[in-house]
Amino acid sequence: MEVHPSVPVTTVREFIAYAKTNPGKLNMATGGAGSAPHLYGELFKMMTGVDLVTVTYRGSGPALLDLISGQVQVTFDVVISSIAHIRAGKLRPLGVTTAKRLAVLPDVPPIGDFVPGYDASSWDGIGAPANTPPEIIAILNKEVNAALADPAFKGRLADLGAEPFFAGSPTEFGKFIVEYTEKWGKVIRAAGIKAE
Repeated sequence: MEVHPSVPVTTVREFIAYAKTNPGKLNMATGGAGSAPHLYGELFKMMTGVDLVTVTYRGSGPALLDLISGQVQVTFDVVISSIAHIRAGKLRPLGVTTAKRLAVLPDVPPIGDFVPGYDASSWDGIGAPANTPPEIIAILNKEVNAALADPAFKGRLADLGAEPFFAGSPTEFGKFIVEYTEKWGKVIRAAGIKAE
């Protein structure tokens, strides 16, 4: 969660108070309807009761440009897209959407410290067609887990603001996908998000 430097807040708690005293006056940029940043913002709105105007862009790039220029006041974006702008002082991070602090932003607390239960993170995974032979799946799983355990690989991910969060079995990954889909399906339905 990051704001334009002109927004007179430095914490999530201050942002919530400011937004509640200015309902409907703060614009929240999203990288597209139903995108991860959009859903993170909608979850935040649902859990805090703040009234932010959602402004949908065609991608994170245009949304960040308008945030940097002050046309919008807040966004929820992936760290990889925003980290250079944060480091340059063009954006002020208020909180990370993950349940714990990120190594790349050690001084930025989780939003969940201020909004109990808030936890939102994106992920990337590797899948294979349903009819892939089990021995091939086993080889892929072994190699992916080895890469995720490699210190050099983990270090590169950390430099980009990403962290490996899962190194388990295909069954555990499948369970995670089902739970993740159910969680965000509730947010999508509650926010009335429709496919464009």
